[in-house]
Amino acid sequence: MRRKPRKWDEGSEDDPAAGLLNLFDVWIAFAVALLLAILSYEVLDRSSSGTTATMIKNEGTPEMEIIKRDGMKIERFRASPESLGGDGERLGTAYRLKSGEVIYVPERKAPGK
Repeated sequence: MRRKPRKWDEGSEDDPAAGLLNLFDVWIAFAVALLLAILSYEVLDRSSSGTTATMIKNEGTPEMEIIKRDGMKIERFRASPESLGGDGERLGTAYRLKSGEVIYVPERKAPGK
C-alpha cells in the first residue's frame, strides 16, 4: 500500500525544528503527570490519619463552635447558654487582650495548702 505524500513530509528530515515538536509533546506530558502527582499528594496528605487541626468558628459570639480534626475523626463543640454548677476548684483567671489573644493566669496556691 502506497502512502499518500503530505505537504509537511517534504523536507521534514532536513528541518532541525521538527525534533522540537516531539520534545514539546514530551514536556507537556511530563507537566501533566507532575500536576496530577502534586494534586494526588495533596488529597492524600489531607486525609492522612496523622494530622490534627483545630478551628474556632464565630469566636466570642454565642454561636461559637470549636471544630477539632484528628485524622479522619471530626468533633464539634458548641457553646451552651446554660450555666453549670458544682463543686470544684478555682484554677485561675483568663483575660482577653485587645488583640484577641486570651491569657490564662493560674491561681496561686496559698502556702500550706
